[in-house]
Amino acid sequence: MQGDQHKQHISGQFNAELDAMKQHLLEMGGLVEQQMGLTMDALLHRDSGQAAAVIASDKEINAMELQIDEECSRILALRQPAASDLRLVLAVAKSTTDLERIGDEATKIARQAIKLSELPPSTGNSTELRQIGRHVSQMLRDALDSFARLDVRKAIEVVVDDGSVDTEYDSAMRSLVTLMMEDARNISGVLHEMWALRGLERVGDHATNIAEQVIYLVRGMDVRHMKPAELQDLLSEDAS
Repeated sequence: MQGDQHKQHISGQFNAELDAMKQHLLEMGGLVEQQMGLTMDALLHRDSGQAAAVIASDKEINAMELQIDEECSRILALRQPAASDLRLVLAVAKSTTDLERIGDEATKIARQAIKLSELPPSTGNSTELRQIGRHVSQMLRDALDSFARLDVRKAIEVVVDDGSVDTEYDSAMRSLVTLMMEDARNISGVLHEMWALRGLERVGDHATNIAEQVIYLVRGMDVRHMKPAELQDLLSEDAS
């Protein structure tokens, strides 16, 4: 099921409030996407100036979270939404929290980039950092797109894809441990890269949470503890 379900109210003002709340979430998502892109550039190029800019931008994301939380609270208090409208408000509120936490992870990764910029070049595995960074950034983009379009199929694909990120993360961590064992001079740099990898893996988790909210919003189903095979069955149902 796709498309906007929240257009049929007698009150035009209520429609406008719901639309504005959802739009503000997507705007916050766009800012977080931009922040992730800058963070990855800072990490891969050890650019302390760009990393500092990412850290400074976190205040704007926090402010947007507070604004959207206020909108959700006001709608709950004054409109007492039911059915799909209530699910929309709850999904926006929870997704806003996940976006704010992605912003926090981007800030933490940027701090690791600054620390790496202060070290001599190491033999760390930037290829795997770049790969996972691209992967979780695409998951975030797809999760937000699925929210914008209420696209259950794309949301399910994001949730299923989280397993691939976990596999890539485990492989990258093993490679970094090997580098530390081969040469003790790599330890400082590799440890910072490990913290950055951990942050990227968490970004994938938060993108997955957002996609799960889309499924809840459209289908009224809580899929947080479903196994991949069960989610694949949902994909098959959605295609039929």
